[in-house]
Amino acid sequence: MTDHTLLSTNKSSPKIAIIGGGLTGLLTATLLERASNQTHDLSNTPQITIFEKSRSVGRLATRYRTDSDTGKNWQWAFGAQFFTAKTDSFQQFIAPWLDTGLLQPWCANVVELTPANDNGQSPDIQSKEQWHTVHARYISTPKMTSWGRELAAGLKHTNIVFKTRVAPLDEHTTHSDDKKTELFDETGESLGWFDWVVCTAPNGQAVELMADSGFSQQVNITQPQMQACYTLMLGWDNAQELPETLNSQTALQWDVAYLNSEVLDRIFIEHHKPARDELLPSITIHARNDWSQVHVDDDLETVKAALLMAAQQALTWDKDSAPSQTDCHRWRYAATIIDTDTKELGILVDETRQWIVSGDWCARGNIESCYQVAQQTVEAICKKR
Repeated sequence: MTDHTLLSTNKSSPKIAIIGGGLTGLLTATLLERASNQTHDLSNTPQITIFEKSRSVGRLATRYRTDSDTGKNWQWAFGAQFFTAKTDSFQQFIAPWLDTGLLQPWCANVVELTPANDNGQSPDIQSKEQWHTVHARYISTPKMTSWGRELAAGLKHTNIVFKTRVAPLDEHTTHSDDKKTELFDETGESLGWFDWVVCTAPNGQAVELMADSGFSQQVNITQPQMQACYTLMLGWDNAQELPETLNSQTALQWDVAYLNSEVLDRIFIEHHKPARDELLPSITIHARNDWSQVHVDDDLETVKAALLMAAQQALTWDKDSAPSQTDCHRWRYAATIIDTDTKELGILVDETRQWIVSGDWCARGNIESCYQVAQQTVEAICKKR
């Protein structure tokens, strides 16, 4: 667990702005509050404001639809499907939510799937592995968004401002005497003065926010390369209508498929996850990152049609077993390209202006990375006190 003492001096408590209410932003606020609590001095409690451009927090995205006849839901985790906890500190951090059952391990049966081809060959499904609790993959229940909302609800000294886009920073917004920064929204309205500004946006957006600011580490923001990802969401009205490849009565039972495909990467069966028994049949499919990047600016309906064609080759439905629900989402900044020979970037700190650029892309691009860069941010702010 992070062990820092924030504001151990008698200086007034800092005002900290966090741009972005995704997991990195929420975890940063959580660890900042915990660090300040170690002083047991309420006068040293930081005043934290999270500015989030959307209507919700967490970015562990969930989309659902309701069947008007039955009242039951289709549900798709169209962002991160699961996460791991490989470090002791992150394992300790998530332990309370494992105890309550909000986080649960997903012991999925994993297969390798080769789609049907034009020569009439049927899909080939081979058992690959079973995920287990030793090196667990965790999900949030009842939705992937639930953990983010729980983190937000646990913040005691943080104000979350929704539907607010922070305007790009300007080098003239900083007071040279006291290092305070005034932020503005996109309409030019002041959002207030802050001692620290922490930007947790994807690096493509962080570049734009900091472009004319004089940020001392600007050149490093673009160092990690990111790729897009398209997500296809499929739903069926009942289990009897599922194609044979998804029917456990006629095929090898599986929960996750790794695909040998030029278009698709993985298939996840949502209604097989823990605490999802009441869902209508729901399938989430991730396209390959390299394919997604090539088509990142294509018309979304055109992309959806291409993904449906590839999915039909993998799952082989006909007119009687075709999905009744289809949807598609584009993640422009989805995956950080990991170079095993290159050291992780880490957070970028401008100590003069007291600005930090952070995000999972500063590490390995996964959910545990959100926690690690949040730790680094707390350390950087504590060091300046």
